[in-house]
Formats: sequence, structure tokens, C-alpha cells
Amino acid sequence: MSSSILPLTSACTQTPSPTSTNITFLNSSTFISNSKPFSQQSSKNNHKNHHVNNFKLSCNITPPNNDTNNNQKPLIIPEPQTLILPNLDRRNLLIGAGLYTTVNFTNSIPSALAEPITSPNISSSCKTAAMGIGNMKDAVRTRACCPPGKDKPIKTFVFPKEKTVKMRWPAHRGTPENIEKYKKAIQAMRDLPDDHPHSFIQQAKIHCAYCNGGYTQVENGFPDIDIQIHNSWLFFPFHRWYLYFYERILGKLINDPTFALPYWNWDNPTGMTIPSIFEEGGKGTKDNPNSLFDAYRDGNHLPPTIVDLNFSGESDASCLEQIGINLSTMYRQMVSSATSDTLFFGGKYVAGDPPVANGAKSIGSIEAGCHTAVHRWVGDSRMPNNEDMGNFYSAGYDPLFYVHHTNVDRMWKIWKDLGIPGHSEPTSSDWLNASYVFYDENEELVRVYNKDSVKIEDLKYGYERSEIPWLKGRPVPRSKNSKIALKSIGKVKKVQDVKFPVKLDKVVEVLVKRPAVNRSSGDKEKATEVLLINGILFDGEAFVKFDVFVNDKEDGRPSLPSDSEFAGSFSQVPHSDMNKMLMSSAAKFGISELLEDTEAEGDEFVLVKLVPRAGCDDLSISEIKIELVPIV
Repeated sequence: MSSSILPLTSACTQTPSPTSTNITFLNSSTFISNSKPFSQQSSKNNHKNHHVNNFKLSCNITPPNNDTNNNQKPLIIPEPQTLILPNLDRRNLLIGAGLYTTVNFTNSIPSALAEPITSPNISSSCKTAAMGIGNMKDAVRTRACCPPGKDKPIKTFVFPKEKTVKMRWPAHRGTPENIEKYKKAIQAMRDLPDDHPHSFIQQAKIHCAYCNGGYTQVENGFPDIDIQIHNSWLFFPFHRWYLYFYERILGKLINDPTFALPYWNWDNPTGMTIPSIFEEGGKGTKDNPNSLFDAYRDGNHLPPTIVDLNFSGESDASCLEQIGINLSTMYRQMVSSATSDTLFFGGKYVAGDPPVANGAKSIGSIEAGCHTAVHRWVGDSRMPNNEDMGNFYSAGYDPLFYVHHTNVDRMWKIWKDLGIPGHSEPTSSDWLNASYVFYDENEELVRVYNKDSVKIEDLKYGYERSEIPWLKGRPVPRSKNSKIALKSIGKVKKVQDVKFPVKLDKVVEVLVKRPAVNRSSGDKEKATEVLLINGILFDGEAFVKFDVFVNDKEDGRPSLPSDSEFAGSFSQVPHSDMNKMLMSSAAKFGISELLEDTEAEGDEFVLVKLVPRAGCDDLSISEIKIELVPIV
């Protein structure tokens, strides 16, 4: 067996020996095995007890049950972190005081007043989080997310002067020294008083405050409009700065300037389970606690279960099938559907824009894809708000959140390093000069800007090398030159004949005309073909997800995310309060490679299929079209 295959098989076998099983990796995403059937670990298993002691990277080992955790009381903290694009002009929106606005029309905000989002002084301008928590009554974490301090001055950021570069390491293969330092640093953070700006709780609250309505755009002159760092081009730089200070704080707590965070290497088969260091020994003992443990993780998804990077709430995929799906998902979100800064980073979001309900804003491919999938996959489905990782307000209470986002940050670096045309950061001053405020490692408030986050070498950190098998994971077509769109004429309505809005309480199919056919390679270098699903109106308090297929073959077998015909998914973590609220959004999918792979470049129409997966009973769509988007 080729050595390049071993990392793939070791994630699904008890012993990663070349002779343990005969598995061939074909066409980048297809697995064939001649070994005995693997025992399947899926989301439909009976709920495993959380406290499990022994783990191996294997799909055929079932962790032993331990009934002692069944009676464990929830840890309740007392009061003391290419797809959504709302289809509304912000000048026609009623601006509310909440994190998200409903679809109402009155106010006028001239676009000429647009300027970069500017976070306020977080020590003096903060309010209790109210949005993004569907069940506030039973919330297990506090909604009082404001940081300590009052009217502290804000300093200007200065790049670190040290020569040492912190090298972030894959969590599943850290050295004993790295693991010991990491656990020691997290424990030191937990041991701080809750009101200390560096405490574990205060660091967790940063995500809550920035994501669940803690801050407003008061610095920009809009005190009634909340700031939201998700669902737009702010997502990547905000979380990069968040991790930057978090890492430096941990290093200072153990007096180690070389300290570096691990990353959860979920884009590599050998790292596709929750890293064992977060679960081994459970919460530990009083004298030897496991500082990385969190009680609110889905028991069905503990090791050795393989993460689902296209999570919809359930999975029937075997271990090997899931790995293939994950690799194809990563290729699609990093390459074929990430051909421009807008598709990868997300759409424009400036001062005066209500969060989400802004017609120019969209979610980038990674944020709406594997990022959201991992959040929902890890979060405990037994909890009222899928705490911890399954909700933004509580995500920071799980140490796994930070290593998840460290790998998300790594995706930014890899995407740029691929050197593909269009793979560069936004150049608008509205993006470059957007800013946030954090406590640094010296307990000083510091204002940081997107423009200073672009080069990680200036921030003195990097990433240990890890193989990137998804670069060879280009999805495989189920059929080529099928002419299925042509064959569907007369059976499926053309988009111009459909009466919109269309409800997505069942599968929806429609024929969509393309703006051009048989484009040359030169044409493709100038513009990418993008499928747009506009005016998605949905219940903001529910987890929502639907899949999108183009020219899907009807042969009795459901298509998988590893098939070329799968364009991508629209998904959204809950974003409302206890009152049901409709939100308007949209989705973008790059389909140039999809059309190449299925040999449909000469077809005038494509057959678009929308398949509801979760929370779509009340979801509707107002427009479906294809456009050519310039590659800058």
C-alpha cells in the first residue's frame, strides 16, 4: 500500500499497519475496501456516556460505557465565537435594537455614510447578550458577557518585537511537552478569579459579546444597531485577532513566550476525530483535573467517531464514506466554491448595516460550511441551546472551540498560499480599517485592525506542516454529459415560469438558464460561474440547512457531498431570541468546475435541485439565477 494512503486508513482501522486491511483510494474521493466490514459510528447511535477513558483512532472500536456520568449534574455558571446574503437593501430596513432585524421597511440610511465597522470601548459600552439564544430561560451559561473594567483607555496595537515564531501544532499528534504546557496554561486560566480579564470565563465571554448583541455601532453613530462578527467579511480577521491574544495570554500565564496553540486538524483523516487530549480521563480528579474537558459535547460524536464536515443532524455514512465526503467538502469549500474574496471571506458589512439583514452581505464558504458543521456536530444536542459549541453565546466555554478556530484560521493561510487567481484578501478600505478591541496579555485594551492581521509572520506565529489530502479530493461526477437538463424540459419548470417565493418544505427542482456556454479557459480566468439562491426567508431561531445539487442524476441512489453534482449547502446556526423571527438571506455557489466535471459546459440550462435537511418547514426562496462573477 502506498504510504500516502496510510493516514487515510489509520483513521478507520484499529492498527494503522500496511497489512491490516487492503484499501485503495480512487479518484481522490472514492474508497474501496477488501477487509471485513467496519463497525459504523454515526449520529444515529445510542447516546454514549460522555466520560470515556480509552480512545483509539478507529471506526471499529466502541468506547466502554461508564454509568457514573449519567448522574452528573450540569455545570451551571452563575451570573457574576458562501452562504448567507440577505436580499434586502439596508436603506429600506427598520433598524431595531436587537442583534438581528426583522423584515420591515421604513428607514433611510444613505450609502454615502458607509464606513468601516468600529468596535466601541468594550469596558464602557456593553450590554447583556439577548440574541442568538433560542431558549434564554434554560440557558446553562450566563448572558452577562461584558468584560471587567470601566472606561479604560484604548492603546494602539504594536506588532510583537520578539524573534521567536510560535508554531501551532496538530492536536492529535502533539508532543508530551506541548500537551503538558497546553493543559497547564488552560488550568492556570481556569484558576484566575472570574472577574479577571484573562480568566477562562472572561475569555469565553468575548465570543458571546461580539456574537450575541453585546456591542453596538455606537462609535460609527448607530447606537441602536448591534455589531455581529459572523456572516460577513469580518469573520476571519476577528477570530484571528481573538486567537492571537488568547494564545499570548496563555503563554504569559505559564511564563513561556514560545507557547503556541494546537489546531484541530479535521481536514486530514488522521485528525478527523475529537483529539483525545480533550476527552481522555474525562474531567479528571480534584488533584489532577483535565483542564481541556467540557461536559457539554455530543456523546454520539466522541472518539472514535469521524467528524461530519457537512453535518445535517444525522449521518448514515460509514467511516470510509465519511472521510471521502469530508475531503470532497474541503476541496469544494477551499477551491471550487472559493474563487474570490467574497466567496471565501463573505460579503461586505459596513457601519449602518444591520447584522444579516443586509443585501450586500454573504457568508464565506468555510464559515457557512465546515465551520458551522463542526460547531453543530460538537455541541450537545441534549442541551436547550446545543451548548456549548452549538451556540455562539456558549461556544467559548469549550476549549475545543479555540483549536477548532485555529484550524479555521489555518484554512485562511492555506487558501492564500495556494496561489490561485482570486485568492487574496479584500482590498476595500471598509475591510482594511474595520477594527475590534481586546484585552492583551498585559491587561491593556488594544484596538486592532483587519489590515494588520493579513500577514501572520508579522504576528509571530505559524503552523506546523500537515498533509493536505483534500487537494486531491476534487469530487467525482456520477455521470458525464448526461444532458439531464435538456431531458427535463417539459417535465421541470424553467425558472421564469416559477411563481416565487417557493416554499422548501419538500425537494424543489427548477431549470436555470446560464449566462454563457462553452466558455474558453481565458474566459474562466476572468470570471467564475456562480449559482445564486436569493431571498431565503427562514426561522432565525432554528438550525437551518438545505443542500444544493446541479444536474443531479436520477438513478435511485441519493447523491452525496462527494459527488460532483453537489454544489454545496446553506446552513445557519440559530440567531434569534425566544420570539420567532424571520430572517432574509441568500447563498452563493461556484459551479465552474462542477460544469467541467459533468461535461455540461455546452448546456444552455442546468437543473438545480434544492433538498431540505433541517429546519426548512417554513423556509422560502424568492429567486434562483446564475451569474458570471469577475475574478480580481
